[in-house]
Amino acid sequence: MLSHVIPPVRGYTKCSNSLVRHPRLCSDAKILVLYVQGLPACDRDKALSEHARSLLMTGRAYQRAKAELLAHGYVHERRERIAGGRWRTVQVMSNEPLTADQAARLYAGAPADGYAVVGAGRAGRAGRVGRTGHAGQVGHAGRAASGAWSAPSTRFPTVGEPTGRSVGGQLPADEDLGEDTSHPPTEAEAGEEAEGNAAAPEPVPVPGLGSAQDSAAAAPSGSAEVLAAERVLLSLRHERRELLLGVREARTLAGLAAEWLRRGVSPGDLRAALTRGLPKDGVRSALGFLAHRLVEKLPAPPAEQPEPVPPPPPPSPLALIACAGPGEEHMFRPNVPWATTCGPCHREEQRTYWEDMRARTEAAPEPLPWRERFAAEGAEAGTGPGPDVGG
Repeated sequence: MLSHVIPPVRGYTKCSNSLVRHPRLCSDAKILVLYVQGLPACDRDKALSEHARSLLMTGRAYQRAKAELLAHGYVHERRERIAGGRWRTVQVMSNEPLTADQAARLYAGAPADGYAVVGAGRAGRAGRVGRTGHAGQVGHAGRAASGAWSAPSTRFPTVGEPTGRSVGGQLPADEDLGEDTSHPPTEAEAGEEAEGNAAAPEPVPVPGLGSAQDSAAAAPSGSAEVLAAERVLLSLRHERRELLLGVREARTLAGLAAEWLRRGVSPGDLRAALTRGLPKDGVRSALGFLAHRLVEKLPAPPAEQPEPVPPPPPPSPLALIACAGPGEEHMFRPNVPWATTCGPCHREEQRTYWEDMRARTEAAPEPLPWRERFAAEGAEAGTGPGPDVGG
């Protein structure tokens, strides 16, 4: 192999052969070290992951390269707590492997056994830790350690320094940070927990309902339809504030709403029917309005479905009969009433029949051409062939 090398005059990065020929570092890890080493101090204000993103390195490739650099001492990380309850992650990268003690000296800003601190950069990014606090990650990707070259600048930029805590973004200390849901628990569950083993409250009498309320109250209160209807009624306040019901009022109307569910109406359709088309001047009494709408707009009961006709029973199997085929006498069960031979004997009869038909076809003489056949028929009739026959 012929090699032709032109030493660059400017815009180059020195690299030791031990790094280029390292057998346990992938190409992404080596390129990442060279890329950070060649950056000026003003461009090192990023974490190591952002430098990898500048190289169009995928997340999986970056994680593998970082793991190899951490394992062989080219990258060191340490999390430290700063003022204001924040945390930051400090990263130290070197173009030569460093021990943990050498990296600790570089954290403190002191030379580590002949390695000088030639460049540094800081970048901050706030994140959330646990359930009550905030933390920050500060990537020091620019503390490259090498005495063989000088950094473009020794100025430490102020980007990413810790600042005061911003207003907002913090939840009260007594607020649960668990899973958020767009459907908060209904008052039915809270009422049931508060009441415990206490007896259910008496339903509120609604004037004008009469027998409709009595029949609804006669329905079992613990059925699935009644419980689902009560949850729908208590959730109406999330749609329209004026439809706020108490637990006792919701239990009063639960029987009427449960009848809707028994007639095939879904909970969503029931909620839509009760909240749409409200009066323009507002609802004066949520209990009376909902009771009137539940009675007046009650859908018709579903049509009774005819009972399905049971399928006819399968035919009983035919009795065993004696086979009429050749050979020893044997019995078989026919699949059709007119069968007289079993399957093997029937196939043998068909094979014999068609072989005989083929033999007869092969033994038959070939038919005469139509001219000769016409002449023969004319001779038999005594008329002879016509004048154009054979011409």
